[in-house]
Amino acid sequence: MHTKTLKQLSVLLHEKKISAEELAKLYLARIQQSDVNAFLHVAQELTLQQARAADQRLANKHSTALTGIPIAHKDIFVTRGWRSTAGSKMLENYISPFDATVVENFNNAGMVTLGKLNCDEFAMGSSNENSHFGPVKNPWDNGAIPGGSSGGSAAAVAARLAPAATATDTGGSIRQPAAMCGVTGIKPTYGNVSRFGMIAFASSLDQAGPISQTAEDCALLLNAMTAFDPRDSTSLERQKEDFSRDLNNDLKGLRIGIPYEYFSAGLAPDVEQAVRAALYEYEKLGAKLVEISLPKTELSIPVYYVIAPAEASSNLSRFDGVRYGHRAANYKDLADMYKKSRAEGFGEEVKRRILVGAYVLSHGYYDAYYLQAQKIRRLIAEDFQNALSGPNRQCDVIMGPVSPTVAWDLGAKANDPVANYLADIYTLSTSLAGLPGMSIPCGFGQGEKNARRPVGLQIIGNYYDEAKLLNFAHQYQRVTDWHLRAPD
Repeated sequence: MHTKTLKQLSVLLHEKKISAEELAKLYLARIQQSDVNAFLHVAQELTLQQARAADQRLANKHSTALTGIPIAHKDIFVTRGWRSTAGSKMLENYISPFDATVVENFNNAGMVTLGKLNCDEFAMGSSNENSHFGPVKNPWDNGAIPGGSSGGSAAAVAARLAPAATATDTGGSIRQPAAMCGVTGIKPTYGNVSRFGMIAFASSLDQAGPISQTAEDCALLLNAMTAFDPRDSTSLERQKEDFSRDLNNDLKGLRIGIPYEYFSAGLAPDVEQAVRAALYEYEKLGAKLVEISLPKTELSIPVYYVIAPAEASSNLSRFDGVRYGHRAANYKDLADMYKKSRAEGFGEEVKRRILVGAYVLSHGYYDAYYLQAQKIRRLIAEDFQNALSGPNRQCDVIMGPVSPTVAWDLGAKANDPVANYLADIYTLSTSLAGLPGMSIPCGFGQGEKNARRPVGLQIIGNYYDEAKLLNFAHQYQRVTDWHLRAPD
């Protein structure tokens, strides 16, 4: 039962072949037996209460396609009843008085919350080793990272501890862990999913999205997630759409842009081989491959690591030990309390980014760093528009690798933050441009230690092209089975 997709589970629930309560108990038992450290908080009775309510909705025929299906939430979304820690000591025991909009939307659809998922502290990281509660292990190889910051979300779905999970993507944190854990994840257009109740990292970049086994599942989840939210000033006021509407469209004649910059030095041979094989499958499906250039790709790392820390330093100033969160036990005065509470409550990576952010926003450096980074951000977005839009449009979607390598060993880059940052080279520019992007499983690589670890194919589209991306992914998943493979 735990290997089935959302759509398959929905059919079983609506045909009364299993109850929501039975399904929830099955996954809770699997979570209890797991050793990948994906879950931070499980509240069994709360989960079973939701499951019983879902069964009542199913009995009364007041259900949706998602009613009764279990889901787990990245611990960056605040939730009533479950702790909301953002993977940090700063919020170790915090329980929110309200639900994030994303959580609320899934509750309204009748989904059943299994618990909260481990993540890099305040979503800062590419390996899920920055969590105060310990690293998540990759279900395919417990000696490897799962990717980050949504490593708990990807690992939970890959290990079949949950059929679906919420995640967030600031610079690749849905796509990269999805790729490294062999599951499907999509980052929507910036503003398509409400950020209300998401603990903020970088406000102009943070975007919520789903992780599940298949593109078809992601379409169902996006249908519930997306809606205009007046409580979020960045929420897009658009007509509600069905993201599954194009899933059966033919790919014949459609053009796939292959950026030269994504296949240059730095891409591991095993990753390139798997991605090239996936592109060959698309050619067999009738799509045409065209070479394109995204010349500002290499600038995305310095731009991102100026803008994101700058916004983080501002957003995290609220954690001062006064209103909520960790407060130091011993201090002399108010200033000393601020310093000690923040020094004790934040981890090393968070402190590093706060310091970088404060520096680039400081007097004398704002123009030299932050303002310049914002100008280059616009040029990065123009690269994508030159390829994806206008009368001289070169392609319908862009494809390439998600990460330069497969998942690396736990601790391998712990003392080299720059090496961690470089792993985001293929995902950062999409986030800086606010475009939708997704990762689908496309094979396995061997890495440095000849271990079998998943590889992801990245699909990038123009603004609001989520349905098109999901169709490209779905057509590939109809003729391959990488997305259905699970770790032992």
